[in-house]
Amino acid sequence: EVQLVEPGGGLVQPGGPLRLSCAASGSTFSSSAMSWARQAPGKGLEWVSTIYSDGRKKYAASMKGRFTISRDNAKNTVYLQMNSLKPEDTAVYYCSNSKTRGQGTQVTVSS
Repeated sequence: EVQLVEPGGGLVQPGGPLRLSCAASGSTFSSSAMSWARQAPGKGLEWVSTIYSDGRKKYAASMKGRFTISRDNAKNTVYLQMNSLKPEDTAVYYCSNSKTRGQGTQVTVSS
């Protein structure tokens, strides 16, 4: 069973950057599409971005241009580089593949 672990997250000032990472166990990482989603306080789960096994990337409209998803298949890791962060980006961020979701990591954007 694949496990996804998301270290990182934390407190960042508005306008600042933050990079999230998600490490996957198992041997199927390179052939798996990987996604990030987030859940803000009191709101539902919101899809953020997906990177496919062939490197194609998709973003939610509100994140395009500020967030960049990438992957390192040698490290079984997917990243989410977040720039120009806003208070409304405050949420628990989750990575997932088609079957598994990580435990989530808290991102708080506040001065």
